[in-house]
Amino acid sequence: MIAQKIGWPSAERGLWQTTVAAVAAALAVLAGIVPGSALGQGGAIKIGVPVPLSGSSANAGTDIVNGAKLAAARINAAGGVLGKQIELVPEDDACDAQTAVQAAQKLVDAGVVTVAGGYCSSAALPESNTFHRAGIPYVLDASTNPQLTEMGYDNVFRTIGRDDQQGPFAASFMKDVLHAKRVAVIDDNTTYSKGLAQNTVQALKKDGVDVVYANSITPGQMDYSPTLTRVGSLKPDVIYYTGYFSEAGLMVKEARQLGLKMTFMGGDATNDPTLMKTAGPAADGMIITTAPLAQFLSGAHAYVDDYTKAYGQGPGPYSVYEYDAVGVTAKAIADAKSTQPAAITAALHKISNYPGATGTIAFNAKGDRSKAVYITIIVHNDNFEPYQRQDANGHWVAMK
Repeated sequence: MIAQKIGWPSAERGLWQTTVAAVAAALAVLAGIVPGSALGQGGAIKIGVPVPLSGSSANAGTDIVNGAKLAAARINAAGGVLGKQIELVPEDDACDAQTAVQAAQKLVDAGVVTVAGGYCSSAALPESNTFHRAGIPYVLDASTNPQLTEMGYDNVFRTIGRDDQQGPFAASFMKDVLHAKRVAVIDDNTTYSKGLAQNTVQALKKDGVDVVYANSITPGQMDYSPTLTRVGSLKPDVIYYTGYFSEAGLMVKEARQLGLKMTFMGGDATNDPTLMKTAGPAADGMIITTAPLAQFLSGAHAYVDDYTKAYGQGPGPYSVYEYDAVGVTAKAIADAKSTQPAAITAALHKISNYPGATGTIAFNAKGDRSKAVYITIIVHNDNFEPYQRQDANGHWVAMK
């Protein structure tokens, strides 16, 4: 059975264990597999899952843990890995650098042999330092800051793209699809947001687009109308916000209340359904650059069904990338025929054709996903809908 989350109250722990057991049983029935008797054969294989489980990004962290639970349930229902069960150890990093250091050390002390998780890059960066010192592989599912795989650490990987890929993608969309001449870029001064903003601004300037505003807001505020009024006076064709969904929802709502009609865009941290709950009808027409959501991936239909059956709602944006992070980690353990972290790291570097729900996964020398993909989605009638993507030749085409 997948282990309890460290520090959860007993009632919540029991509910979590019951949910996971139900997921495992359901998946076993769906697959026609009877779970094996691997428990007790030398103990479980512990995989750490550091994510925000408190604060404004807690729902994103919970969604990621849910994806990890589905992956572990599938693996365990099929007999586990090396005759042992996968045991998840979630830990709250609160999207905060100091908390992240403590969370990472707790996972090391708990005896995890590998880690799959991450959400905010500002937390993932200090976590990666701790895991590097401990020699534990860290497979990221959502953290996109380039520095994570530019530090020369051989134990850091990711199943998602990078901000220096998303920034030029966003700039190309604004120039070639929206035909924007003037763009305002707003970040929230966090590691992820500022990095994406800088990469986007550089690409826009290279493409000859006038960046009329590039500055930061302070997250957690209740009113962004002064900033939006200033930005509106500069008459941009597009406002691109690179922070998180909680502020994005409020900003687009206030922008429309101020009568600002320009296109409002967001980066891939705004792709959470909470955006629409905060903004209401004002979010309609907002465009987001993002890695493909699970519901738009042909290989993730079964995952979406399993997630919905298990949790009573569809998956958020990154749980499927966590599902693949746990899956590719389990594959590396099996390939290594070992639970030694160094052996798992070496096996991850050799992954070349893992059939993930998000597509085929392989890692380059830095640990980045070899073929990362970005698309645009649009808010319509309180839902995210596919919008535009680039084809193999770099031409923009409508998605269906």
